[in-house]
Amino acid sequence: MSAIKQRRERERAQRHQLIITAARELAEAEGWEAVTTRRLAERVEYSQPVLYSHFTGKDDIVRAVAIDGFGELAAQLRRARLAHPEPQQALHAVCRAYLEFATERPALYQAMFVMPTDVKFAHAETPPPLRAAFDEFVSCFRPDNPRRELFAEVIWSALHGIATLSASGRIPSDVQEERLHFLITRLADTPS
Repeated sequence: MSAIKQRRERERAQRHQLIITAARELAEAEGWEAVTTRRLAERVEYSQPVLYSHFTGKDDIVRAVAIDGFGELAAQLRRARLAHPEPQQALHAVCRAYLEFATERPALYQAMFVMPTDVKFAHAETPPPLRAAFDEFVSCFRPDNPRRELFAEVIWSALHGIATLSASGRIPSDVQEERLHFLITRLADTPS
C-alpha cells in the first residue's frame, strides 16, 4: 500500500472518530435530540456530505457511539474485576463499576442500551466490544459453573433495570449498595 493511501486511510479513521466523539459530547451536553448531522458537521468543521461518507445517518452514528461505549465499559469492568481476586468481591466490583458507568455517562448509556440500534446482544453478530463487556461478568463466576453465562445475563439485566430506574428517579439511588448486595449474594451463592 502506498504512503499516500495509508495517510488517507489514517485521516479517514481520524475523521470517523472525530464525528463519534463530537456526537457523544453534544449528546452529553444537550441530549440526543440535539445531535443532528447539521450540528455535527458544524462542530467537526466538515460538510454534511463528508459525514454521510462515514455514516448513513443519525442511527448509524448512535450505533458507532454505542460500540465505542461498550469498549469503554469493558475496560472499566475489567479493571474492577482484576482489582478483586475473590469471585464474589469481583462480581460486586464489576456491578458497582457498571452502575457508575451508567451514572457518569448517561447519554452514552442511552446510546448503548436505550436508543434503537441494530446492535445485537447474545448473537453471532454481537460486536466484540459488547461481548468483552459481557465476558467480564461471566469471568466473575467459576469456570466449572455451566450456568455462568445465564447468571451473568441475569445480573446484567438486573443492573440495567437498576440503572434505568435510578436515572429516571423512579427508585431511590441511596440504597444502591443494598440492592447490589442482595443481587450478588442471591446469585453468587447459587450452586452450579
